Amino acid sequence: MKNTWLMAAGGLLVIVLTGCQYPLPRPPAPAPVPLETGVIASYTGTNRIDPAWLKPAPELFTLGPGDRVEIELIGEVASRTTAIVGPDGKLYFALLPGLDVWGLTLAQTKALIEKEYAQYVREAPKVSIILREVASRHVWILGRVQVPGVYPMTGPMTLLEAVSLAGGTMSLTSYRDQEAAGVGEELTDFKRSFVVREGKCLPVNFQKLLQEGDLSQNIYLQPDDFIYFPSAAARDVYVLGAVTEPRMVPYHEGLTVAGAVAGAYGALKGSYLTHVAVVRGALTQPHLTVVDLKRVLRGEATDTILSPGDIVYVPLSPYRYLDHYLDVILDTFVSSAAINAGTSLVGVPTSGTAGIFIPVGSGVTIIPPAAPPSIH
Repeated sequence: MKNTWLMAAGGLLVIVLTGCQYPLPRPPAPAPVPLETGVIASYTGTNRIDPAWLKPAPELFTLGPGDRVEIELIGEVASRTTAIVGPDGKLYFALLPGLDVWGLTLAQTKALIEKEYAQYVREAPKVSIILREVASRHVWILGRVQVPGVYPMTGPMTLLEAVSLAGGTMSLTSYRDQEAAGVGEELTDFKRSFVVREGKCLPVNFQKLLQEGDLSQNIYLQPDDFIYFPSAAARDVYVLGAVTEPRMVPYHEGLTVAGAVAGAYGALKGSYLTHVAVVRGALTQPHLTVVDLKRVLRGEATDTILSPGDIVYVPLSPYRYLDHYLDVILDTFVSSAAINAGTSLVGVPTSGTAGIFIPVGSGVTIIPPAAPPSIH
């Protein structure tokens, strides 16, 4: 299973990496930190919450495919019926042809039905419309929570409300045989937990939010946001970018950058080995180190020892600014983790599917599965 960590489910790939119709506000970044080519450099990112994320979206709920509504002509009880917005965004009621309601509020839909239905009756009709089920807007809450799944979003929803819907994060007190002992060890890695929006990692500090009650981290969610809580017991190194098979490499004492890249069956031809990155620490305050792996492989420099949870990223071209490079790596990591988690949720077989890497300066690319090199 670990060898297939980055295998994708097509539908989720679109949701996670292209996002939805809502623009993603980005907080102002600090001044770029230049990277000197060919030498080891380091940079530590910071947690930057955009104040706009702490406010609910001003827009009213609008209908979309799959939403179910109850419609009734006031005064005619027998006319009450339920209707579902079709995949084409159309709604069918009584004698009316398909009405395009995709993107309309309930009030706008009500007015449209009354207008169109007036063509078939003498008196101006009065319509009642009630939203019964939401299927067009969801948030994904996966990983170490009590009830992972996809939850409908009927209105403004904060991150805490979403976690509550999933029953909260996992801890040993979640199990009855531990409750009597009063054991409360967390099974969730809050440092590596994340929110993905339109393929971007939002800098939410889950430790502050869920363990310290810091509401400055309690952002409002948008449809198709993806929340993931990894296991605190995971002891793998994540190897991403321009390698033969992006994957999780099992950690062992003394594992180095060169060993991790070899565990992913080596770097691709044309990769930029002088700018191999190692990211360590919490996602809200990650520390980036740039390693000249080419010099290491030549025996001209000492290799870097890795720790469990490190991210190793091999680029296809050099980066000038460390902060921009760090953003690319984190976005690649969280998108890949979200794809893997979503694949597990929907039960799509992962064997034999393609791996994923993100070339520098481009979008996500799916490459054919690579066979491991033969061992002689």
